[in-house]
Amino acid sequence: MDDHTLPEFTADDLRRCASSKPSACTCSLKACLGWESVSNDRWPAQQLQAVGTLRRPVPHGETEATFEEFHPHGTRYESPEAPIARAFFPFNRCDVYACGQCGCAVLRYTEYGGYYIDPRARLVDAQWVVPDQDDTAG
Repeated sequence: MDDHTLPEFTADDLRRCASSKPSACTCSLKACLGWESVSNDRWPAQQLQAVGTLRRPVPHGETEATFEEFHPHGTRYESPEAPIARAFFPFNRCDVYACGQCGCAVLRYTEYGGYYIDPRARLVDAQWVVPDQDDTAG
């Protein structure tokens, strides 16, 4: 399944997916509490299945999804406590994966810098998922 055929996850879908994880995650991505670099050789593709996407259609008149981040309580991009708000960067560029071994939910997106490409992953903790009606507040 590629990102064009993945179902669009709502905040509730993401929270449900994250809540189904066992308390003791055994996959290598359990260390990705904030956005961590995960090269293709560290990404356990054989045990992960793409189950959804947080990508939304780009609003009319705009050329791409926003790069604005959502940190109402002073967190930063890499913080494990940073809210997961689908309308904001980098979540608006993520796909959702489920681990076949432990059931955890993992977000993945690719950071494109001036001279590098950096695949990133973050384990989903349901407590940080922002409800959809709130994720458009600046």
